[in-house]
Amino acid sequence: MKRRQFISTAVAATATTLSAGGIATAAPEPAAKPPARANRIGVSTYSFWGFSREDQRAVDRCIDHAAAMGFDGVEILQKQLIATDRGALMKLKRQAFLLGLDLMGYSTHQGFLFPDPTARKKNYDHTVDCLEQAYQLGIPTMRVNSGRWGTSKSFDELMKNRGMEPALPGYTEADAFPWVIDAYAGLAKEAEKRGVVMGLENHWGLGLTPAGVLKVVDAVASPWLQVTLDTGNFLEDPYERLTALAGRAVLLQAKTYFGGGTWYTLDLDYARIARIMRAGGYTGYVSLEFEGKEDPLTAVPKSLAMLRRHFGGV
Repeated sequence: MKRRQFISTAVAATATTLSAGGIATAAPEPAAKPPARANRIGVSTYSFWGFSREDQRAVDRCIDHAAAMGFDGVEILQKQLIATDRGALMKLKRQAFLLGLDLMGYSTHQGFLFPDPTARKKNYDHTVDCLEQAYQLGIPTMRVNSGRWGTSKSFDELMKNRGMEPALPGYTEADAFPWVIDAYAGLAKEAEKRGVVMGLENHWGLGLTPAGVLKVVDAVASPWLQVTLDTGNFLEDPYERLTALAGRAVLLQAKTYFGGGTWYTLDLDYARIARIMRAGGYTGYVSLEFEGKEDPLTAVPKSLAMLRRHFGGV
């Protein structure tokens, strides 16, 4: 019995340790699955200002708030800046660095849904200026838009119509896509010069649907134009639509609505959204865009805690 036991043990050991060349080697250990990577969390300066809280407009003040609340980075809303000269930008860059914050996103506005080439050129030049500002600030990604038709009487009316508006008389979206694609084909080259990745947002206009966003991004076919994905801009079927764009996202903007939203309030399942983004391979920044009526000085920290819980790498 002892002899048979010895032979059985020896044969089993040999089978698991012999290499193809006949030399005994240690059996490889199974690779350990790496832990899920936590997303860093930033905050848009828009979360404090919201186009209406003038006491919170100063971007340097917003940066101070972000540091005190424990964010990792700040996304600057370009329209919020009082000055965009080099000196003003360098002061913000220095402030963020000394506070240990990344300036990680630049949110800009432009539109190319104009039949008039002069109007499109004006927006093109503005976008180039914004790319240069992002470059000077050391910001790696910039939110861009297709623009809107402008046929709604007001933004309130646009929101009442769930972000949809008719095209200009005599035109259709089929006319507009080439305007937008042509603009971003040129802008992608400007972005590459500065090392700033543009993200076309699922905003209004041609960005109302994933298909509209991807039609532009795929046609331009440049690594310098990808997607900025906003959780609050898909008013119908948000999870299916977020899934369609998750794999192309370079920035995730996360909406919260403490106190109720101004135009609408979405009950977003951030545990589900975090799973969607992880499945899409997203490991970048999550940028909070608070859009509720509560005081941002209380609502923003609550939003941060919620986002940390869901995007914390578990």
